[in-house]
Amino acid sequence: VQLQASGGGLVRAGGSLTLSCAASGRISSINAIEWYRQAPGKQRELVATITKGGVTNYADSVKGRFTISRDNIKNTVYLQIHSLEPEDTAVYYCAADYSDIPTMTVGRSWGQGTLVTVSS
Repeated sequence: VQLQASGGGLVRAGGSLTLSCAASGRISSINAIEWYRQAPGKQRELVATITKGGVTNYADSVKGRFTISRDNIKNTVYLQIHSLEPEDTAVYYCAADYSDIPTMTVGRSWGQGTLVTVSS
């Protein structure tokens, strides 16, 4: 499974942004896709998850402002971020948890990250 994250940029506080995570490879083996972020000097944190069944989950710190969704035709997962705050400044990564029965492999693939910078 390969992931390509995009959509980051410089945004003013209060604005909105949509990040994209395009998946390729053995799509059917993906169990869930997550969005993480890593702010300067901080540990990477999980912010949102969407499972194969469409169940979503969010970190408490982003509930109400972040929305994770997917387009199964485009094999893409989105992260909409509203009411951006300077504290949202981070590199955002998407990751896919997969289990591939034919090859008996289980693992996690990471996208390359996309930088979101929020100016005050």
